[in-house]
Parts: sequence; C-alpha cells; structure tokens
Amino acid sequence: MNANRILPAAIVGALLAVGLALAGALIGRGVEYARVGDRSVTVRGLSERIVKADLAVLPLKFAAAGDDLQAVQADIDADTAAVRGFLAAQGYQPGEIDLGRLEVTDQFAREYQQQNVAARYRVAQTVIVRTTNVDRVQATTRQLDQLIRQGVVLQDYTGPSYVFTKLNDVRPAMIAQATASARSGAQQFARDAGTQLGGIRAATQGSFEILGRDEVGYDANSQVFKKLRVVTTVSYRLR
Repeated sequence: MNANRILPAAIVGALLAVGLALAGALIGRGVEYARVGDRSVTVRGLSERIVKADLAVLPLKFAAAGDDLQAVQADIDADTAAVRGFLAAQGYQPGEIDLGRLEVTDQFAREYQQQNVAARYRVAQTVIVRTTNVDRVQATTRQLDQLIRQGVVLQDYTGPSYVFTKLNDVRPAMIAQATASARSGAQQFARDAGTQLGGIRAATQGSFEILGRDEVGYDANSQVFKKLRVVTTVSYRLR
C-alpha cells in the first residue's frame, strides 16, 4: 500500500473515532437528562371539615295484630291518627309527614306456618318524617314516650338518620385545601433532598367520605355532626 492510500485511510479512521466518541458522550448526557427528568415525588394531601347535617329522616313504625282484619286495621288507623297528632303538636308541617308502606301479614296463608299462632293477622304501618329542621327531630326523639302513653308501641325503632346534602358547596374549597397540603409536603421533601420542586406531573382525587364526627362506636347516620374527608394524591417533578 503506498503513502497516498495510507493517509486518507488514517484520516477516515480518525474522523470515525471522533464521531463515535461524540456519539457516546451525547448518549451519556441523554441518559443523564432522562434520569433527571424522571425524578419526581408523590405525596398525599388531606382535608377534613366538621359539618352539621341539613336533612333528617325519622321513620316511626307501629303494628297491631288480631284475628279480625277489620278490627286490626281500625287499631292501625287509630295509631296513625295518634302519631300524626303527636307530630303536628311537635310543629311539623303536613308536607314533612308521609305514610310509608303498609304491611299486612296473614299467618295462616304463609307457606311455612308457625304452630300455635296467637293472632292470624298482623298489620304494620310506617309514618315517615322528612325535614330540614334537624334540631326539631332531635327534640322529638326525646319525647317519643308520649306515644307510648297513647298506646302506640313503636316497632324496630332505630332512630332518625341525619344526612348532609350540601357536599357540592364545600367540595371546591376542600379540594384546594387538600392540594395545598400535598404541595406543602412536596416542598418539604424537595428542601430535604436539596432540590427544587417543579410542576405537577399527575394528580388524582380520592372520593369524599362522610363520616360521623365521633368515628368510634357510633353509626355515622345517627350523628348530627359529620366529618367530611378527602385525600388527593399528587406527583410533582423535581428539578
């Protein structure tokens, strides 16, 4: 091989080596930036608020039994009138009082008839109070003994249910508070890591929970005061 051919080959080899070196360096920096770009922190933000129920539902169920269906129904009609009179005296408006389902059971017509049935017919009626006057319902539950004195015996009484219906009114503020809580935690993490907090990479909002204010040992529906809770999960980029 003469000198004229050796020189171009050497130049080409040198250029190729430089190109490979530059490519390796660029690939290395690309991986470095990719790792930096993937750095993130995922935190959760909590928001809780105590609210008062704005709707109360009070079911009052009573029953009568006997062998004469007409007589049993007359007893139910008398009890219904007594319950309505009691509720009217408590200050409820007619639109707040409604009749629930009427249940009539013929013990002799049941597929699996019990032996020695005391009464053939059993009739049960429910009167339902539905009102936004939560305080009045609370007061009413403390005076139900007046119905007992009138001969009305309540069946399967579990008390009123208290409902909070204005979740949409507080939802935006609670989500903002939960998001701010998450960002505060992410900022603290970034400071501890010696880096800076970037923008939001991803975010999810958990469902709202409506709990009783006293969470342990009490049914949430029976409590006038509720605890609202929402948890947001937010991922932030780190710079």
